[in-house]
Amino acid sequence: MPDAKLQSVLSSLSQQASELNALPSTWPVPDARCVKLDRNENPFALPPPVMQSAVAALERQYLYPQDDNISLREAAAKAYGLCRDQVIAGNGSSELLGLIYKAFLSPGDAVAMVSPGFSFNRKLATLQGAQFLEVPLSEAYPLPTKQLLFGPAKDAKFILVANPNNPTGTFVPVADIEGLVAQSNRLIVLDEAYVDFAPDNALRLVDRYSNLLVLRTFSKSYAAAGIRVGFGFGHPEIIGRLRNLQNVFNMNVIGHAVGISILSHRVAYEENHRHIKSERQRVSVALSQLGFSVTTSHANFLLAQVPSGKDGTWWQVSLKRRKILVAAFPEDGLENCIRVSIGTRPQMDAFLAAVSDISDYDLQT
Repeated sequence: MPDAKLQSVLSSLSQQASELNALPSTWPVPDARCVKLDRNENPFALPPPVMQSAVAALERQYLYPQDDNISLREAAAKAYGLCRDQVIAGNGSSELLGLIYKAFLSPGDAVAMVSPGFSFNRKLATLQGAQFLEVPLSEAYPLPTKQLLFGPAKDAKFILVANPNNPTGTFVPVADIEGLVAQSNRLIVLDEAYVDFAPDNALRLVDRYSNLLVLRTFSKSYAAAGIRVGFGFGHPEIIGRLRNLQNVFNMNVIGHAVGISILSHRVAYEENHRHIKSERQRVSVALSQLGFSVTTSHANFLLAQVPSGKDGTWWQVSLKRRKILVAAFPEDGLENCIRVSIGTRPQMDAFLAAVSDISDYDLQT
């Protein structure tokens, strides 16, 4: 029989929450023997001084973290040439995205995103009861400025652009980003999660345009995905309002310590970044020789269209059987693609060996 109490409770959910299915109580745990190339993680160890800061922070585990992340915000402001009031620190940039949706959207509003993009944004829009508009990328027009400003997205409360983009890895010249920001009187949220692998960044535009909010994370280029450190940079009035929406003690003492230390030791990551760029090129060439069509990437991953005859999900499953994890996508236009993160050379050798093995055997049967 249906549980009357449960049905009563569920009927009290907000309209937005009721649209989301309950998550299962457990998720499959990846085999520890797998080569994990599905989450765009940076697999290298923290530099010794950064690791030491994390260990030292454990000695303060009995204290609440610093309110309003003041020291971390000051360190980021100094590192990036801004003032403290232009910086918000978050439990990863995903927390900051959630704050932006809460601050700017009411039920019935619209938000626009260059697509394909970070799928988490769809859920955030649903939670606010907002319409989620996706403006497709085009090879001919890397940034669909006219469609964002004057097309169906013209009434969106804010516009999301990722540069480099995920999952394509493509990069739009900063001059094009500036053109969009200059022509719009709406908030432009520029996600630069992968920008340390790209040729340029737009942080210099923050002082020029009050309607630009730049997001960064230490998850990708600084190998701190499990520690959760992210930043937003923008006008003090916008940043101050977002900070006022944050949960109390939103970050922990390890995140504070590691974030400050990374900002002081960014030069220690230069070899890490050179390796990923070099491996990105090597793997791109190798995949092309194996029949894949690889999108030129400026991130720490590659999007590759698989050889004809099978789709991306088939390749994902076939690689998983060989203990290699990659991402596949059900969205229209991406169903024949896989996305592979760039890891260590042994990891990428194992991936290429598995792809070659599949090409030699599985595709022949």
